[in-house]
Amino acid sequence: MDMFSPHKIWIRLVIVVYVLVATLYAIYTPLWQVPDEPAHYNYVRALAEEGRFPIIEPGDYDQAYLTRLTTEKFPPGLSIRPLEYEDHQPPLYYLLATPAYRLFAGRVLPIRMLSVLFGIGLLIAAFQTVRTLFPQQPGLAVLTASFIAFIPQHVAMSAGINNDLLAECIVASTLWALVRYVQRKDDPRPPWTVGLLVAIALLTKTTAYVVVVVAALAVVLRGWQEQPDGRWWRRHILAILVPPVLIAAPWFIRNGCVYGWNDPLGLARHNAIVENQPLSSEWLARYGWAGLLGRAIQTTFQSFWGQFGWMAIVLPRPLYGLLLGFSALAGGGFLGWAGDRRRPRLDWPTCAGLMLLATSATLTFLSFVWYNLTFVQHQGRYLFPALVPIGLAVALGLVWLSQWVPGRWRRWVLAGLPVGMVSLDIYCLFRFILPYLTR
Repeated sequence: MDMFSPHKIWIRLVIVVYVLVATLYAIYTPLWQVPDEPAHYNYVRALAEEGRFPIIEPGDYDQAYLTRLTTEKFPPGLSIRPLEYEDHQPPLYYLLATPAYRLFAGRVLPIRMLSVLFGIGLLIAAFQTVRTLFPQQPGLAVLTASFIAFIPQHVAMSAGINNDLLAECIVASTLWALVRYVQRKDDPRPPWTVGLLVAIALLTKTTAYVVVVVAALAVVLRGWQEQPDGRWWRRHILAILVPPVLIAAPWFIRNGCVYGWNDPLGLARHNAIVENQPLSSEWLARYGWAGLLGRAIQTTFQSFWGQFGWMAIVLPRPLYGLLLGFSALAGGGFLGWAGDRRRPRLDWPTCAGLMLLATSATLTFLSFVWYNLTFVQHQGRYLFPALVPIGLAVALGLVWLSQWVPGRWRRWVLAGLPVGMVSLDIYCLFRFILPYLTR
């Protein structure tokens, strides 16, 4: 009977609707109109057709040519072949996408659907993480997954060829494993599963590297709680370190041979090649600190919710105003929950799990800020690796606010979140995205 419990029915419904909406985006979004999609596609093509890992080289990024492509909406007469500026990326997503490329003769839609599949994994991991933290409140897990599933910008990204969704899925899965790990104080086994997930993260995308620090913190929190002997520390630390060394190290050694031993991630080579991107220092000189920060905050907020295509499709200001009001409401509700002395006190395992989520979100935000210290990349999608803690904060805030709604209406008001967001997804696709990209 448990498999038919209401919260499991609801999460299945959320996943089904997510797949339907994301598939609509994948089908209707014109070719290459997801940010960086051509460069990711070319990486997959190199693996599938040439049987080699590509190397990022001078000429792989041409800002003038890219601007022409995006301005003219990728006309058939202009090739995307020169766009290879993602060639420094870790290999896992592209290895997984290669069979789809070969099986469907390089067609874009099947490879896009791979991202939708990873999106399902993200929702399951997010749901299970919150269920583990708050087992007596299954509605929180459903609400968290619903919020993550239907953010319009996230749906648009999950319908494109990129390694974003795989990275988010791996981060969420690692958080789930770590939350379970800090709660199982009677389980003496080392966290080999966590070590494996960390290794996978290292082979997926640099935005997923936050799990390395979070995993180390989890071992410290568990050890602080149990006060174990030295043998316990050695076994648990080795469980975190050995899988990455055995599985991911060969990739970094390859990068050291290709890009130099001082650049094992290939990021220095990447930054040198994409140097024609707008620089934060140039914007600072042009707009000053107030102007730069104002533009950064506004664009980051807008593109977190929805600024589509290559950041050219901006929603009407009243719609952003509504989204700002909702964000303020949910944020205020979360602060209310956090400071509410009347709610039941959280036990140590729950506090430890929330500390892990907060650390993951903080590191993601700091990496976003760090990147923007050099390049102007005020894109809210770079915060998506933190969607599990963000979604949980939204869910906690809305549930806390719902205590002022009459009991018989409370469930329907909370159900309005996914219904409203799905409606917004469809509205954005057919009212703004398609009219702009197909005219």
